[in-house]
Amino acid sequence: MKDSIDSHKNKWMQLPRNVVVGHGVINDTGKVCKDLKLNGNALIVTGETTLKAAGKTVEVCLEDCGFNVDTIIIKNPTLDEIKEVKDRAAGTKASFLLGVGGGKSIDIAKLASTHLDIPFVSIPTAASHDGIVSSRASIRRDNKTVSETAQTPIAVIADTGIIAAAPYRLLAAGCGDIISNYTAVRDWELAHRLRDEPFSEYASIISKMTAKILIESAGAIKAGIEESAWTVMKALVASGVAMSIAGSSRPASGSEHKFSHALDELAPEPALHGEQCGVGTIMMMYLHGGDWQEIRTALETIGAPTCAAELGIKEEYIIKALLHAHEIRPERYTILGAGLTREAAEKVARITKVI
Repeated sequence: MKDSIDSHKNKWMQLPRNVVVGHGVINDTGKVCKDLKLNGNALIVTGETTLKAAGKTVEVCLEDCGFNVDTIIIKNPTLDEIKEVKDRAAGTKASFLLGVGGGKSIDIAKLASTHLDIPFVSIPTAASHDGIVSSRASIRRDNKTVSETAQTPIAVIADTGIIAAAPYRLLAAGCGDIISNYTAVRDWELAHRLRDEPFSEYASIISKMTAKILIESAGAIKAGIEESAWTVMKALVASGVAMSIAGSSRPASGSEHKFSHALDELAPEPALHGEQCGVGTIMMMYLHGGDWQEIRTALETIGAPTCAAELGIKEEYIIKALLHAHEIRPERYTILGAGLTREAAEKVARITKVI
Protein backbone atom coordinates (compact mmCIF):
# COMPACT_ATOMS: atom_id res chain seq x y z
CA MET A 1 0.00 0.00 0.00
CA LYS A 2 2.81 2.42 0.86
CA ASP A 3 4.43 1.96 -2.55
CA SER A 4 1.18 2.69 -4.37
CA ILE A 5 0.68 5.89 -2.37
CA ASP A 6 4.25 7.06 -3.00
CA SER A 7 3.94 6.34 -6.71
CA HIS A 8 1.30 9.06 -6.97
CA LYS A 9 3.61 11.71 -5.55
CA ASN A 10 5.06 14.19 -7.99
CA LYS A 11 6.88 17.51 -7.74
CA TRP A 12 8.02 20.11 -10.22
CA MET A 13 11.29 21.91 -9.53
CA GLN A 14 12.63 24.83 -11.53
CA LEU A 15 16.40 25.29 -11.38
CA PRO A 16 18.70 27.50 -13.49
CA ARG A 17 20.28 25.48 -16.28
CA ASN A 18 23.48 27.53 -16.26
CA VAL A 19 25.04 29.42 -13.34
CA VAL A 20 28.14 31.34 -14.36
CA VAL A 21 30.01 33.13 -11.59
CA GLY A 22 33.45 34.73 -11.83
CA HIS A 23 35.58 37.63 -12.98
CA GLY A 24 34.63 39.05 -16.39
CA VAL A 25 31.90 36.47 -17.08
CA ILE A 26 29.53 39.21 -18.23
CA ASN A 27 31.52 39.12 -21.48
CA ASP A 28 30.29 35.55 -21.98
CA THR A 29 26.61 36.58 -22.01
CA GLY A 30 26.16 35.99 -25.73
CA LYS A 31 27.94 32.64 -25.54
CA VAL A 32 25.79 31.53 -22.57
CA CYS A 33 22.60 32.46 -24.43
CA LYS A 34 23.75 30.56 -27.52
CA ASP A 35 24.60 27.54 -25.37
CA LEU A 36 21.04 27.65 -24.01
CA LYS A 37 19.76 27.56 -27.63
CA LEU A 38 18.16 30.99 -27.22
CA ASN A 39 17.71 32.85 -30.49
CA GLY A 40 15.92 35.75 -32.10
CA ASN A 41 15.35 39.05 -30.35
CA ALA A 42 16.47 39.91 -26.83
CA LEU A 43 15.10 42.59 -24.51
CA ILE A 44 17.36 43.92 -21.74
CA VAL A 45 15.53 45.23 -18.65
CA THR A 46 17.78 47.53 -16.63
CA GLY A 47 18.02 50.79 -14.68
CA GLU A 48 19.78 54.03 -15.60
CA THR A 49 22.80 53.37 -13.37
CA THR A 50 23.10 49.66 -14.14
CA LEU A 51 22.81 50.34 -17.88
CA LYS A 52 26.20 52.03 -17.65
CA ALA A 53 27.69 49.48 -15.23
CA ALA A 54 26.66 46.38 -17.16
CA GLY A 55 23.73 46.87 -19.55
CA LYS A 56 25.79 48.28 -22.42
CA THR A 57 28.31 45.43 -22.13
CA VAL A 58 25.51 42.86 -22.27
CA GLU A 59 24.03 44.61 -25.30
CA VAL A 60 27.33 44.50 -27.22
CA CYS A 61 28.01 40.87 -26.26
CA LEU A 62 24.60 39.78 -27.52
CA GLU A 63 24.91 41.74 -30.77
CA ASP A 64 28.35 40.21 -31.37
CA CYS A 65 26.71 36.79 -31.18
CA GLY A 66 24.05 37.68 -33.73
CA PHE A 67 21.14 38.64 -31.48
CA ASN A 68 18.86 41.59 -32.19
CA VAL A 69 18.82 43.61 -28.97
CA ASP A 70 16.51 46.24 -27.49
CA THR A 71 16.83 47.86 -24.05
CA ILE A 72 14.20 49.29 -21.73
CA ILE A 73 14.98 51.44 -18.67
CA ILE A 74 12.83 50.84 -15.59
CA LYS A 75 12.54 52.85 -12.37
CA ASN A 76 10.15 51.18 -9.93
CA PRO A 77 8.87 47.62 -9.39
CA THR A 78 5.24 48.38 -10.22
CA LEU A 79 2.49 46.75 -12.28
CA ASP A 80 2.65 49.66 -14.75
CA GLU A 81 6.36 49.06 -15.38
CA ILE A 82 5.76 45.34 -15.87
CA LYS A 83 3.10 46.20 -18.46
CA GLU A 84 5.55 48.53 -20.22
CA VAL A 85 8.13 45.75 -20.41
CA LYS A 86 5.55 43.27 -21.70
CA ASP A 87 4.35 45.74 -24.34
CA ARG A 88 7.93 46.47 -25.47
CA ALA A 89 8.70 42.75 -25.61
CA ALA A 90 5.59 42.12 -27.69
CA GLY A 91 6.37 45.04 -29.99
CA THR A 92 9.93 43.89 -30.62
CA LYS A 93 8.92 40.21 -30.73
CA ALA A 94 11.46 39.43 -27.99
CA SER A 95 12.04 35.71 -27.51
CA PHE A 96 13.77 36.14 -24.13
CA LEU A 97 14.44 38.79 -21.48
CA LEU A 98 17.54 39.68 -19.51
CA GLY A 99 17.28 41.40 -16.13
CA VAL A 100 20.49 43.40 -15.69
CA GLY A 101 20.94 45.21 -12.39
CA GLY A 102 19.63 45.00 -8.85
CA GLY A 103 16.39 43.71 -7.41
CA LYS A 104 14.03 45.99 -9.36
CA SER A 105 15.38 45.16 -12.82
CA ILE A 106 15.57 41.44 -12.13
CA ASP A 107 12.15 41.21 -10.47
CA ILE A 108 10.41 43.10 -13.29
CA ALA A 109 12.12 41.00 -15.95
CA LYS A 110 11.26 37.88 -13.98
CA LEU A 111 7.54 38.69 -13.71
CA ALA A 112 7.21 40.04 -17.25
CA SER A 113 8.86 36.93 -18.72
CA THR A 114 6.60 34.73 -16.60
CA HIS A 115 3.49 36.48 -17.94
CA LEU A 116 4.83 36.26 -21.50
CA ASP A 117 5.92 32.64 -21.05
CA ILE A 118 9.41 33.26 -22.43
CA PRO A 119 12.84 32.57 -20.84
CA PHE A 120 14.61 35.01 -18.57
CA VAL A 121 18.32 35.45 -17.78
CA SER A 122 19.39 37.01 -14.46
CA ILE A 123 22.47 39.25 -14.55
CA PRO A 124 22.94 40.85 -11.11
CA THR A 125 25.19 43.86 -10.61
CA ALA A 126 25.04 43.52 -6.82
CA ALA A 127 24.67 40.61 -4.38
CA SER A 128 22.07 42.29 -2.17
CA HIS A 129 19.41 39.53 -1.88
CA ASP A 130 18.55 35.99 -2.97
CA GLY A 131 15.87 37.09 -5.44
CA ILE A 132 18.49 37.02 -8.21
CA VAL A 133 18.10 33.22 -8.35
CA SER A 134 14.71 32.44 -6.82
CA SER A 135 11.25 31.93 -8.29
CA ARG A 136 9.83 34.82 -6.23
CA ALA A 137 9.61 38.49 -7.18
CA SER A 138 8.81 41.58 -5.12
CA ILE A 139 6.39 44.07 -6.63
CA ARG A 140 4.54 47.17 -5.45
CA ARG A 141 0.80 46.55 -5.37
CA ASP A 142 -1.70 48.93 -3.72
CA ASN A 143 1.23 50.82 -2.16
CA LYS A 144 2.50 47.64 -0.52
CA THR A 145 5.45 45.43 -1.42
CA VAL A 146 4.22 41.89 -2.05
CA SER A 147 6.05 38.70 -3.02
CA GLU A 148 4.68 36.93 -6.09
CA THR A 149 5.40 33.60 -7.73
CA ALA A 150 7.45 33.82 -10.91
CA GLN A 151 9.69 31.59 -12.96
CA THR A 152 13.26 30.75 -12.05
CA PRO A 153 15.86 32.29 -14.39
CA ILE A 154 17.07 29.91 -17.09
CA ALA A 155 20.58 31.19 -16.35
CA VAL A 156 22.43 33.37 -13.85
CA ILE A 157 25.49 35.33 -14.98
CA ALA A 158 27.20 36.96 -12.00
CA ASP A 159 30.36 38.93 -12.72
CA THR A 160 32.23 39.14 -9.42
CA GLY A 161 34.30 42.07 -10.69
CA ILE A 162 31.14 44.17 -11.16
CA ILE A 163 29.59 42.94 -7.90
CA ALA A 164 32.74 43.71 -5.89
CA ALA A 165 32.77 47.25 -7.34
CA ALA A 166 29.19 47.93 -6.20
CA PRO A 167 28.64 49.77 -2.89
CA TYR A 168 29.66 47.46 -0.03
CA ARG A 169 26.38 48.15 1.74
CA LEU A 170 24.63 46.03 -0.93
CA LEU A 171 26.92 43.05 -0.37
CA ALA A 172 26.48 43.31 3.41
CA ALA A 173 22.70 43.39 2.90
CA GLY A 174 22.98 40.18 0.86
CA CYS A 175 24.74 38.59 3.81
CA GLY A 176 21.85 39.59 6.07
CA ASP A 177 19.39 37.96 3.67
CA ILE A 178 21.38 34.71 3.67
CA ILE A 179 21.91 34.60 7.44
CA SER A 180 18.14 35.00 7.86
CA ASN A 181 17.79 31.45 6.51
CA TYR A 182 18.58 30.27 10.05
CA THR A 183 15.31 31.55 11.53
CA ALA A 184 13.34 30.92 8.33
CA VAL A 185 14.08 27.20 8.59
CA ARG A 186 13.23 27.16 12.30
CA ASP A 187 9.87 28.76 11.49
CA TRP A 188 9.30 26.19 8.75
CA GLU A 189 10.10 23.32 11.11
CA LEU A 190 7.70 24.81 13.66
CA ALA A 191 4.91 25.07 11.08
CA HIS A 192 5.58 21.47 10.08
CA ARG A 193 5.26 20.26 13.67
CA LEU A 194 2.27 22.39 14.68
CA ARG A 195 0.36 22.75 11.39
CA ASP A 196 1.58 19.70 9.47
CA GLU A 197 2.90 22.00 6.74
CA PRO A 198 4.83 20.17 3.98
CA PHE A 199 8.54 20.17 4.75
CA SER A 200 11.62 19.35 2.68
CA GLU A 201 14.59 17.98 4.60
CA TYR A 202 16.89 18.51 1.60
CA ALA A 203 15.88 22.15 1.13
CA SER A 204 16.21 22.90 4.83
CA ILE A 205 19.69 21.34 5.01
CA ILE A 206 20.92 23.41 2.03
CA SER A 207 19.42 26.57 3.49
CA LYS A 208 20.92 26.11 6.97
CA MET A 209 24.30 25.06 5.56
CA THR A 210 24.39 28.19 3.40
CA ALA A 211 23.76 30.44 6.41
CA LYS A 212 26.31 28.51 8.51
CA ILE A 213 29.05 28.83 5.89
CA LEU A 214 28.47 32.57 5.60
CA ILE A 215 28.56 33.10 9.36
CA GLU A 216 31.81 31.15 9.54
CA SER A 217 33.20 33.28 6.68
CA ALA A 218 32.07 36.59 8.22
CA GLY A 219 35.61 37.74 8.95
CA ALA A 220 36.60 37.30 5.31
CA ILE A 221 33.77 39.41 3.88
CA LYS A 222 35.40 42.73 3.02
CA ALA A 223 34.68 45.75 0.84
CA GLY A 224 36.19 45.75 -2.64
CA ILE A 225 37.46 42.16 -2.36
CA GLU A 226 36.33 40.00 -5.27
CA GLU A 227 36.66 36.82 -3.23
CA SER A 228 34.00 38.23 -0.89
CA ALA A 229 31.65 38.79 -3.82
CA TRP A 230 32.31 35.20 -4.93
CA THR A 231 31.49 33.82 -1.45
CA VAL A 232 28.24 35.76 -1.14
CA MET A 233 27.12 34.98 -4.70
CA LYS A 234 27.63 31.25 -4.16
CA ALA A 235 25.54 31.49 -1.00
CA LEU A 236 22.76 33.40 -2.77
CA VAL A 237 22.66 30.80 -5.53
CA ALA A 238 22.47 27.97 -2.99
CA SER A 239 19.67 29.77 -1.16
CA GLY A 240 17.77 30.12 -4.44
CA VAL A 241 18.24 26.42 -5.16
CA ALA A 242 16.83 25.56 -1.73
CA MET A 243 13.70 27.55 -2.54
CA SER A 244 13.38 25.83 -5.91
CA ILE A 245 13.63 22.40 -4.27
CA ALA A 246 11.02 23.38 -1.68
CA GLY A 247 8.73 24.86 -4.30
CA SER A 248 8.30 27.94 -2.11
CA SER A 249 10.30 30.64 -0.34
CA ARG A 250 9.93 28.82 3.00
CA PRO A 251 13.64 27.86 3.35
CA ALA A 252 14.65 31.53 3.17
CA SER A 253 11.67 33.54 4.38
CA GLY A 254 10.04 33.40 7.79
CA SER A 255 9.29 35.68 10.72
CA GLU A 256 12.34 37.85 10.01
CA HIS A 257 11.00 38.57 6.51
CA LYS A 258 7.57 39.39 7.94
CA PHE A 259 9.31 41.90 10.21
CA SER A 260 11.13 43.42 7.23
CA HIS A 261 7.95 43.70 5.16
CA ALA A 262 6.18 45.31 8.13
CA LEU A 263 8.97 47.90 8.33
CA ASP A 264 8.57 48.58 4.61
CA GLU A 265 4.95 49.49 5.26
CA LEU A 266 5.40 51.40 8.51
CA ALA A 267 8.77 53.17 8.46
CA PRO A 268 8.92 56.50 6.56
CA GLU A 269 12.30 55.52 5.07
CA PRO A 270 12.93 51.76 5.26
CA ALA A 271 16.45 50.35 5.02
CA LEU A 272 17.53 47.71 2.50
CA HIS A 273 15.60 44.43 2.54
CA GLY A 274 18.61 42.32 3.55
CA GLU A 275 19.61 44.78 6.28
CA GLN A 276 16.15 44.62 7.85
CA CYS A 277 16.04 40.83 7.57
CA GLY A 278 19.39 40.60 9.34
CA VAL A 279 18.17 42.68 12.28
CA GLY A 280 14.93 40.72 12.30
CA THR A 281 16.90 37.46 12.46
CA ILE A 282 18.62 38.57 15.68
CA MET A 283 15.26 39.09 17.39
CA MET A 284 13.52 36.04 15.91
CA MET A 285 16.42 33.80 16.94
CA TYR A 286 15.95 35.08 20.50
CA LEU A 287 12.24 34.15 20.33
CA HIS A 288 13.23 30.69 19.08
CA GLY A 289 15.59 30.30 22.05
CA GLY A 290 18.61 30.06 19.77
CA ASP A 291 22.04 31.68 19.70
CA TRP A 292 21.04 35.22 18.70
CA GLN A 293 24.41 36.54 19.88
CA GLU A 294 26.14 34.53 17.13
CA ILE A 295 23.89 36.16 14.52
CA ARG A 296 24.55 39.62 15.93
CA THR A 297 28.32 39.10 16.06
CA ALA A 298 28.44 37.83 12.47
CA LEU A 299 26.48 40.83 11.17
CA GLU A 300 28.71 43.20 13.17
CA THR A 301 31.82 41.54 11.74
CA ILE A 302 30.50 41.87 8.19
CA GLY A 303 29.54 45.48 8.78
CA ALA A 304 25.79 45.03 8.44
CA PRO A 305 23.30 46.83 10.71
CA THR A 306 22.36 45.21 14.03
CA CYS A 307 20.12 47.87 15.58
CA ALA A 308 17.53 50.53 14.83
CA ALA A 309 20.07 53.37 14.81
CA GLU A 310 22.25 51.59 12.24
CA LEU A 311 19.19 50.92 10.08
CA GLY A 312 18.39 54.62 10.27
CA ILE A 313 14.92 53.79 11.59
CA LYS A 314 13.38 55.18 14.78
CA GLU A 315 12.90 52.68 17.61
CA GLU A 316 9.13 53.21 17.64
CA TYR A 317 8.87 51.71 14.15
CA ILE A 318 10.83 48.63 15.22
CA ILE A 319 8.22 48.00 17.94
CA LYS A 320 5.33 48.71 15.58
CA ALA A 321 6.79 46.30 13.01
CA LEU A 322 7.16 43.59 15.66
CA LEU A 323 3.53 44.08 16.67
CA HIS A 324 2.20 43.92 13.10
CA ALA A 325 4.62 41.42 11.51
CA HIS A 326 2.32 38.42 12.13
CA GLU A 327 -0.30 40.11 9.91
CA ILE A 328 2.01 39.84 6.88
CA ARG A 329 1.21 36.67 4.95
CA PRO A 330 -0.94 35.32 7.84
CA GLU A 331 -1.18 31.93 6.15
CA ARG A 332 2.57 31.44 6.77
CA TYR A 333 2.92 30.22 10.37
CA THR A 334 6.01 31.38 12.28
CA ILE A 335 7.29 31.85 15.82
CA LEU A 336 5.26 35.07 15.92
CA GLY A 337 2.07 33.03 16.06
CA ALA A 338 -0.94 35.29 16.59
CA GLY A 339 1.32 38.23 17.44
CA LEU A 340 3.42 39.66 20.26
CA THR A 341 2.20 41.85 23.09
CA ARG A 342 3.78 45.29 23.33
CA GLU A 343 5.65 44.18 26.45
CA ALA A 344 7.07 41.15 24.65
CA ALA A 345 8.03 43.23 21.60
CA GLU A 346 9.86 45.79 23.72
CA LYS A 347 11.57 43.04 25.70
CA VAL A 348 12.95 41.18 22.67
CA ALA A 349 14.13 44.42 21.07
CA ARG A 350 15.89 45.57 24.24
CA ILE A 351 17.47 42.25 25.20
CA THR A 352 18.92 41.80 21.70
CA LYS A 353 20.10 45.45 21.73
CA VAL A 354 18.10 46.32 18.62
CA ILE A 355 16.76 49.36 20.49
